[in-house]
Amino acid sequence: MEQVQTLSVPTVPIFGIPFSRMDMKDTVAYLEEVVRTGQIHQVITGNPIMVMTALEDPKYMEVMRAAELVVPDGTGVVWAANYCGTPVAERVAGFDLLHELMRVGETYRWRVFLLGSTPDVIQETASRLQKQYPGVVICGYRDGFFGSDQDDEVIAEIREAAPDLLFVARAVNNQEPWIGEHKHRLGVPLVMGVGGSFDVISGKSKRAPVAFQKMRAEWLYRLLREPTRAKRMLALPQFVAKVVREKENVTKSV
Repeated sequence: MEQVQTLSVPTVPIFGIPFSRMDMKDTVAYLEEVVRTGQIHQVITGNPIMVMTALEDPKYMEVMRAAELVVPDGTGVVWAANYCGTPVAERVAGFDLLHELMRVGETYRWRVFLLGSTPDVIQETASRLQKQYPGVVICGYRDGFFGSDQDDEVIAEIREAAPDLLFVARAVNNQEPWIGEHKHRLGVPLVMGVGGSFDVISGKSKRAPVAFQKMRAEWLYRLLREPTRAKRMLALPQFVAKVVREKENVTKSV
């Protein structure tokens, strides 16, 4: 298999997790090359909640560190890298990265498979993405409600569809571990967890208004709309406190 050109990705470790320092433009160019060469890549859109989860769960940490590319999706990660003196170029939001990859995919007639969310949401997401990016082939989609006993069936379905990109939206506790466990069996060049992106694309929920995005407060908008997220959101101030408290060690390689 042809190897990706040695464009070594500049990274900064945040508590042992190697976050890319590339901006959106360079990230998309790198992943374009990944798809072209067919080398398996798991892309994780990392945020402080995921970092804190990894610090508490060694298996989750292993998944995060084993991913071929971790981009700084959360503004807290961008702040931490800057605060500790090794800044990343910018926030690379997973929602925006998905759309950038779809845009590039029109040039190459990339095949895309969508996995996750509910049957209604995934069907509407597939329909809307196909209309928005007619040059891309939505080669398959399936909801995310399946157990480990159905993994073989799901993997076979994806392999049969032969996508270039696989976007996965499942529960936060199993999205990245599931991809990490099965990425080589899936055989898809680029596999990326996209969280709640399908809900936004399908129209089920709304993305934070531009004002919140500019203030880097999309997390606050989500919390206001979904108060049940409060417990998860406690990880944000905990992350900030940990970075401030351990500033000298945050970016040390493990």
